Amino acid sequence: MHIVACQIDIAWEDRYANHLYIQSLLESQAIPAGSLIVLPEMFASGFSMDVQAICDSGQTSRGKHLGHSGDPLPGKPGGADGSSLEVLAEVARRYHSVVLGGVVTRDADDMGRNRAVAFGPDGACLVNYTKMHPFTFAGEDKRYRAGDSVVTFEHGGFTIAPLICYDLRFPERFREAVRLGAQVLVVIANWPSSRAEHWSALLAARAIENQAYVVGVNRFGRDPNHSYPGLSVVIDPQGKVITQAGDQAAVLHADMDLDALRAYRLAFPVLYDMRDV
Repeated sequence: MHIVACQIDIAWEDRYANHLYIQSLLESQAIPAGSLIVLPEMFASGFSMDVQAICDSGQTSRGKHLGHSGDPLPGKPGGADGSSLEVLAEVARRYHSVVLGGVVTRDADDMGRNRAVAFGPDGACLVNYTKMHPFTFAGEDKRYRAGDSVVTFEHGGFTIAPLICYDLRFPERFREAVRLGAQVLVVIANWPSSRAEHWSALLAARAIENQAYVVGVNRFGRDPNHSYPGLSVVIDPQGKVITQAGDQAAVLHADMDLDALRAYRLAFPVLYDMRDV
């Protein structure tokens, strides 16, 4: 499976500008059909607490509502109405690939949901995940409702689990994903420069302890509150960096070998020794 990880500087709360930028960026790339294209957390707005200003409708153009964490988005969205969901679906169709990116939706009580949503080559939603650990240090828990389950989806023969930013500090979530069969752990983020070393160290740890590929896709640049280091990365199941970005715009390309992952897990069967405490 081929990975295309897009590290971008997100225009603050400007959905239209970010949509145009992503589309232009991808046009400059050679993207094989069947790839997994990954965009950062809240790719169309930045890490904003203004849910009303940045949220998507939570619906497709056919009026199907985006449900709770883990529920697939019904239908096949089409057209362009300014929705990040529609843009992700269109990109997936255009490149005959799976696209995973971070969007914000709003519940009836005005609480937001910080989601990672994946669309398949036919434009249908494969899965959506709601961030299980809102970042209380920044007040995210006051504006965004926590998710209640880890989810996975299938692509290219792999089982893939999406997670979001602060989730990275909770290894139990990654272990839950592996228990569900995950071989690829994808972390999308707006992870700040002040804790850049933690980002790199924790991603490597999640790969090593779970004998899984890890894809970490962060933003770079600044918003009104923080600066961001980039440092997006693809790591193999032994913790070795396959490819890594610096602190500028970058599109990382990497290939994952399912047979090699299975052989490594069989030769060094750490996961067989997992226990419920």
